[in-house]
Amino acid sequence: MISTIKYSIHLLFLAQSPEEATVIFSEASLSVLNACLGFIMFGIALDLSIQDFKRLRKFPKASIVGVASQFVVLPFLTWLLVITLQPQAGLALGMILVAACPGGNTSNFMTHLSKGNAALSITLTTIATASAVLLTPLNFGFWSSLVPGLTGMAAGFSLSPGHMLGVIAVIILLPLFLGMATAASFPSFTAMIRKPVRVFSLLIFSLFIIIALVNNWHLFKTYGKEVFSLVIVHNLIALSAGYGLARVSNLGEYNARAIALETGLQNSGLGLVLIFNFFGGAGGMALIAACWGVWHLISGLILALFWSNRPPKMDIDGLTD
Repeated sequence: MISTIKYSIHLLFLAQSPEEATVIFSEASLSVLNACLGFIMFGIALDLSIQDFKRLRKFPKASIVGVASQFVVLPFLTWLLVITLQPQAGLALGMILVAACPGGNTSNFMTHLSKGNAALSITLTTIATASAVLLTPLNFGFWSSLVPGLTGMAAGFSLSPGHMLGVIAVIILLPLFLGMATAASFPSFTAMIRKPVRVFSLLIFSLFIIIALVNNWHLFKTYGKEVFSLVIVHNLIALSAGYGLARVSNLGEYNARAIALETGLQNSGLGLVLIFNFFGGAGGMALIAACWGVWHLISGLILALFWSNRPPKMDIDGLTD
């Protein structure tokens, strides 16, 4: 089966090279996405309370497993996938970089929609985003050094701690504080706006997917088959690895959904920023990050909607079925 996938991908690569492609992704687009994610986070926070986070402190195992899934298991499995399929250098680097990035902020919305542990999801996103200052460059450098021919291309980049802390404050912590404060101080008002906010969040989320597809349709039309072949397989492995590790660790369905989505929905927007800042917008890398950014929204939304109609059975702490 693996040899068939590998052969199919190599055949597709013969037609055209994605290394020369130019991805349309501006700072304005990233700002709009950040604003959307901030609003989505506010809506999620309306359903959270301090008790949700106190419960996590009593059971740190879920947080440890979630961070390990993102920064240990996924990069390792990505390296195995790259070694097995042997894509072009730029595509391979893009896959490794995406795997080295922290979980995307959209995972919080997806986890909330899937009736998973949203508090755990937010905690993991915050921990992973802060840890990415150190772990993303280390993971990227380490795993790319184990792939022949990639070491020179991957050398010498680092992240700005100030930038990462700014991302946490603006997209996660500030909306989280405002949403929880609103819910605690104005329960009647919160009950009135909860559903409209949730619906509007889903609408703006879907709109961003459509805009991303339209802006880069020429790329998806030209290179979609080969790049999406890699991205879909990679994303499926990430989602499965997160869910499987949580279940093997006896964390229960409630937490497993959060860890699966945290692992499978990577911060590809950060990946694109790094690619344009440190790799000159390298075509293969940028295409992987851009396609991942579109596909994981679709796969995450499909999975979340599937789970939303199947509430997990759990005990008072959400650790078992």
